[in-house]
Amino acid sequence: MRNNLNKLDQLPISKWHWEVFFMLGMGLQCNGFLNSVGSSVLADLVKIGWSNNYLNAFFSSAMMLGFFIGSLVGGILGDKIGRKKAYEICILTFGSFAFLAALVPNMWTLIICRCLMGIGMGAGIVIGYGTFTELMPAKVRGKWSARISFLGNLSPVIATIAAYLMIPYLGWRTVFIVGGCAAFIILYFVHKYLCESPRWCMTNNQVAKGNAIIDDVVAGIEKSQNRKLHFKPATTDEGLVQPTKSKLKVGSFFHGDLGRRLLVSSVTLIAMDLSLYTITVWIPTIFVNNGFDISKSLLMTMLVMLGAPCGAYFSTLIIDKFPRKWFGVTLILGIAVLGYVYSIQRTDLGIVLIGVGLTFILYIYNAFSSAVYAPEVWPTETKMRGLGIADAIGRIVAILTPYLIAWLLTDFGQVVVFVVIGSLLVVCAVILSIYGFETRDVSVEEIGNMFKSKSQNSVEKSCKLSTKASEKELNFKV
Repeated sequence: MRNNLNKLDQLPISKWHWEVFFMLGMGLQCNGFLNSVGSSVLADLVKIGWSNNYLNAFFSSAMMLGFFIGSLVGGILGDKIGRKKAYEICILTFGSFAFLAALVPNMWTLIICRCLMGIGMGAGIVIGYGTFTELMPAKVRGKWSARISFLGNLSPVIATIAAYLMIPYLGWRTVFIVGGCAAFIILYFVHKYLCESPRWCMTNNQVAKGNAIIDDVVAGIEKSQNRKLHFKPATTDEGLVQPTKSKLKVGSFFHGDLGRRLLVSSVTLIAMDLSLYTITVWIPTIFVNNGFDISKSLLMTMLVMLGAPCGAYFSTLIIDKFPRKWFGVTLILGIAVLGYVYSIQRTDLGIVLIGVGLTFILYIYNAFSSAVYAPEVWPTETKMRGLGIADAIGRIVAILTPYLIAWLLTDFGQVVVFVVIGSLLVVCAVILSIYGFETRDVSVEEIGNMFKSKSQNSVEKSCKLSTKASEKELNFKV
């Protein structure tokens, strides 16, 4: 089925692309804000007697449970009802439960709201990053996906500042009210201005709608830039999509073409979760265990974390310059090696310098994995479900990793922690090097057709020949 999807990859970067960037990006930013503000809220809840260490653990676990459920539910919704509607439901969910969280009468009700908020947030991450990869031109898709990751990674800083300015004077409920208001403002703009993904339309028997969306985008860009756009005709698999004809069973994601994509996407995210939850969560505890007082520990943690925004921003400059597969493998191995070097540092200067370098590389990989490669490897018709399953697998690792680290740190020390985590990262790098495939500067349609079997290709080829023969016979009769 021919259409004008190939035009999406030939569009010049325009006001429309920036609008998509900010609408999806601010949704992810609000998502990250409500996630990151949790630690500051817990501190105030402990202070006023609402919570304790055990209830804090329930609060955090409820959030991760919500993320896990949301990843799966969001994937199903995104593929079934469309990217835009699913994203609106996500924002509506975490925005509504943010307001409810501000009104709860006790800690257990707040924990339930936190779980339900997490469902919307977990689904929003999957749909937000996944949708963005469908709307950006292939040549700059990596750079722009890294940019949206950078925007999302600013949320911890914004959340910390907001909590510092509001909680001591107005109480913890205020940050949830602010987060809920922001969510509904974003929801308004998404509902009014964000278009449905034309690629989703094409694979769901809505070709006319998909073509109309692309025509409107092209017309808008031509008007704003005051010039006529010219497009090269589609070649090979560009602009060729097959509508979804039958329901796909969950088991289909664990073998064959989709199984390989799930393995690659999951391993990419598992490597991120293994390293991210070691570096960012456990650094203060490791410093205290090494004899640093709490003030010095927090100061050194803050210095080490300066590498996070720098790495996230630097990723936008380099991510499209290297082959995706080997870029990911190199970053994973770099994190594994630097992690060990970091663990054996004993001087303050060495800890800070190596720590900043490690965090810098980690956040380059964070952008690569969550915003670029993991969403890219999926064809349009299964993108959200596949990415949702992969993200859910990553969430399981994120839930289990703290217990592994706690045991290793308690019984064996920090060096063993980084050796074990480094070894697991090496396994991830090996799997990615064997089964990973190249997506840089490749259209979404070509990525979707990469692993078609020879028999499938021959059937399609024979269908095309049969169609051409029928057309010739009809012309002859006329």
